[in-house]
Amino acid sequence: MSIYFVAGIDTDAGKSFATGLMAKYLHSKGVDVVTQKFAQTGCKGISEDIQTHRNLMGIDLMDVDRDGTTCPFVFDYPASPHLAAEMQNKTIDLEKIEHSTKTLNDKFELVLLEGVGGLNVPITLDYSLLDYLEEKRYPTILVSSSKLGSINHTLLSLEILQKRNIPLHGLIYNHFPADSEFILKDSVKVFEHYLNKMNFDCPIVEIPVIENFESARVDFSKFF
Repeated sequence: MSIYFVAGIDTDAGKSFATGLMAKYLHSKGVDVVTQKFAQTGCKGISEDIQTHRNLMGIDLMDVDRDGTTCPFVFDYPASPHLAAEMQNKTIDLEKIEHSTKTLNDKFELVLLEGVGGLNVPITLDYSLLDYLEEKRYPTILVSSSKLGSINHTLLSLEILQKRNIPLHGLIYNHFPADSEFILKDSVKVFEHYLNKMNFDCPIVEIPVIENFESARVDFSKFF
């Protein structure tokens, strides 16, 4: 399948950074890759996360960015999508998102679709991102981080992915903020242990703390 979903254990796990770095890696290998954002809150105009992806890829915004194909829903209030949409008297049309994904999948070799917030974020009061993933069954790449509490969030995310029978393609361990060397080393061991224990046959890729976007290079050959 040429569509991969990039999900996070929570809002600040580093999904956008990871998505942009994966796109950069694939682009450098000659893959005609594009990124998509499920929905964006907390900004106006072109999605800030899409702009982050393009900056990391080292390319300009594309026509599919400017016409809203890569992110058809942008809301200015920084909140869960259901609330951000409600505050602007709008609703998120899933068919429009699906149409955007199909359009991109027809035009490009590979699509990286970045989620919004954590795995169980409400899109409406009765429909969550998990429901969407369960329906679409896109190979999912889960982004974790080294923040205190991330082991709990990661293991809960793995458990719900397993329960919903959502295919896990890989786990990204984002070292930022790297507050503790002990946590950095231990978390990887914990994740490896539980991936094996839960019968997830997928790799882990680690992203070190990176200060400069232009020099950022991460090897994602385990995924692609």
